[in-house]
Amino acid sequence: MCGILAIIGKGKDEALVAQLSKRMSHRGPDESDIHVTEKGHMLGHERLSIVDLTTGKQPIQGTKSAWMVHNGEIYNHRKLRDTVLSHHTFRTTSDSEVIVHLYEQYGYEFCDMLDGIFTFVVIDGDDFIAGRDPLGVKPLYYGLDDRGRIYFASEMKAIADQCQTFSTFPPGHYYTPKTGFVKYYRPQWEDAKKAVEEVDFATIRQSLTQAVEKRLMSDVPIGVLLSGGLDSSLTSSIAARLMKRGSQKLHSFSIGLDAMAPDAVAARTVAEFLDTEHHEVHFTIEQGIEILDKLIWHLETYDVTSIRASTPMYFLSKAITDMGIKVVLSGEGADEIFGGYLYFRNAPSAAEFQKETIERVQKLATADLLRADKSTMAHGLEARVPFLDKAFLEMAIKIKPEEKQPKTYNNVEKYILRKAFDTPEDPYLPQEVLWRQKEQFSDGVGYNWIDTLIEYCSSQVTDEQLDSAEERFPYNTPATKEAYFYRSVFFKHFPQVNAAQTVRKWIPKWQANTDPSGRANAAHVNADTAIAQSKIVV
Repeated sequence: MCGILAIIGKGKDEALVAQLSKRMSHRGPDESDIHVTEKGHMLGHERLSIVDLTTGKQPIQGTKSAWMVHNGEIYNHRKLRDTVLSHHTFRTTSDSEVIVHLYEQYGYEFCDMLDGIFTFVVIDGDDFIAGRDPLGVKPLYYGLDDRGRIYFASEMKAIADQCQTFSTFPPGHYYTPKTGFVKYYRPQWEDAKKAVEEVDFATIRQSLTQAVEKRLMSDVPIGVLLSGGLDSSLTSSIAARLMKRGSQKLHSFSIGLDAMAPDAVAARTVAEFLDTEHHEVHFTIEQGIEILDKLIWHLETYDVTSIRASTPMYFLSKAITDMGIKVVLSGEGADEIFGGYLYFRNAPSAAEFQKETIERVQKLATADLLRADKSTMAHGLEARVPFLDKAFLEMAIKIKPEEKQPKTYNNVEKYILRKAFDTPEDPYLPQEVLWRQKEQFSDGVGYNWIDTLIEYCSSQVTDEQLDSAEERFPYNTPATKEAYFYRSVFFKHFPQVNAAQTVRKWIPKWQANTDPSGRANAAHVNADTAIAQSKIVV
């Protein structure tokens, strides 16, 4: 919902701080403000107005001396206001304000009371606390300059040239000058041995419905990103049902190279079935290549998968905000929770399968969540992710891994999620979509996108450059011409070694080749082959 900047320490020029904050103005095009505390510390905020459009301007002052900035949404803010914070005087109706009052009441120990997506900084005199949501849905960076000042920012570009050292703020942690980093989020599901629960289809259905419902909290219109894959289709179906109770019609959005792209065809089928107000956006390969430089500046990564998938999402996000919609639901997380990527079929054992699902969820902030946030917030659009709801995670990851493994069900990935919503008496989705094979977003917009992108990048990098890649890029040395090209663009914008070290490369386990595309896995078949034909009933 915003971009935040905090500088702890005196002597920074206020006009410069305002300029640094404005580097993130795309995250919050509605309002901008800087506050200098009595001790000389600074808080900057670029606001995207979603909840409390009139009085929710930030930074927000607490009851006394504390000030705060927040990026994200606190879904249980009304409950907190009515219970543990009922005796506090609130200045706004914003969901953000509960954070500063929780700090005033509980000190540092309150982050786990928040249900939502967030990064925040609270400054109280010379004391402060910074925190990030459990899985890192919202990005946060921190750094230190040559004067010892501490920086926090939603995006690296706001602080990279100001700090001697900087890094990503770990998800599920808070930081204070007295404690250092503290891991506050310690769910049971992080222990692979706790995955002993039997599958309960009704509970899966109920829990995901509750996760979607709380993410419909908004004072502005909400839409859904509808790729036509299982995950986005399910969140769209649930949202459409919930919104019909209030006689609202859901806006759905899909993107492809043309009307016959795999995702576009499937999304159209879902939209017709759900009776959404559907919008289909197309982009050309040439347009995608043309914006790579700007896209990498927004994404702050050189990860191949993230860039491939972010390009269509970048175009789609602009089209959505041009229509006046500021919030969308997205399907990130389901593949990690349920082992939905095709390479999971090759897991050597149930124990290894479970460990990999846990690790993939824990590392989402380095890949899919980074992509989802920065490619949407590049145009002031907030993406919400129901599958990463705390309660849903605790339930789903603790299901026995044997119940989630594709090989248990004739290699149908995410079988139990599909089965939970296979309700013939009141269908959530058409059968051909409910049982459609996994298609990675970067592939599903049209196979020519990836193929041509690889060709273009290869034409921009010589064999000699790739052969000497380790000399130029000793950290995370690119192994392909495509990766080298992205790294070169990234280096132009972020030449610092610390910047390169914020990126984590990921190659699927149990897959012989090094291309992260779903089509590179031997399990892949073209999306127009309905896997409903191989659906099994148990």
